Amino acid sequence: MPALQKIPAPEVLALFLDHLSGERRLAEKTVQAYQRDISAFLGFLTNYLETPLTLPEIVGVEARGFRAYLAHRRRGETVLSPASVQRHLSAIRTFYRYIERRWDASNAALPLIKGPRVKRPLPKAVSASEALKLIQEPLDSPGEPWVAARNQAVLSLCYGAGLRISEALSLTGRDVPLARQLMLTGKGGKTRLVPILPVIGEAVSEYVRHCPYTMSPDAPIFRGARGGVLRPEIIQGEVRRLRGALGLPESATPHALRHSFATHLLAGGGDLRTIQKLLGHESLSTTQRYTDVDAARLMDIHAGAHPRA
Repeated sequence: MPALQKIPAPEVLALFLDHLSGERRLAEKTVQAYQRDISAFLGFLTNYLETPLTLPEIVGVEARGFRAYLAHRRRGETVLSPASVQRHLSAIRTFYRYIERRWDASNAALPLIKGPRVKRPLPKAVSASEALKLIQEPLDSPGEPWVAARNQAVLSLCYGAGLRISEALSLTGRDVPLARQLMLTGKGGKTRLVPILPVIGEAVSEYVRHCPYTMSPDAPIFRGARGGVLRPEIIQGEVRRLRGALGLPESATPHALRHSFATHLLAGGGDLRTIQKLLGHESLSTTQRYTDVDAARLMDIHAGAHPRA
């Protein structure tokens, strides 16, 4: 391997962040999270190695250096949870993969490093009846009819099509009336094709008919009360109000409707690969968590219904 250029660490980080925002088209907040994590890592290395940090020093970090950093994050002034430490380690791995691709320089120690064990929480779904209550209730809410129709349309997209709330709010005038299939760009700039049930298309069309504001092709269709772009917090606040009125658990959130979409499809016989594509998950292991949700639901039913329970 040819000698590496002594590129200062801040420049290496800047090139990495440009790669994330440019080539990979990651969201601004995601890039900012990477910047925080890698800056913390490089700052630690500078003190740990007691030398100005450049590309060769970054590539040459030994296993004990990585372990010292993870221990520092677990026991330092700002103690991180196991899940947060794993996130830092994941960011570091992404950083080193970029270095390997760009400069053909790999680190032999990093593959040997394991983070703390993390028990991933199961996605919190609501029952089909609870989901339908959340979707139907806005129409009986006080206030402007078009606002009620708007809330119902957004929640219908979350539950009926498995959209993230940000994806639902990104729909523009060019997307309406909704076709039977919708091409969406989700996390990481990944596109996916989502089937749209007639009842969802009707809910969105009903909102568009009642909305007092003009629908331009390039502007988001979902508007706030004064005509501005609808913020996710407005829908989240409405769902909090609804679950209080309906007596639903705190786990009933807009994102829980997306989880419910997947869980109810799986319970109805949907296969994991199809659900993975519908949700836009990069890894099948992410989608497989819904099998645990369904198993947990079955265990609860068994415990409550079996005569020997």
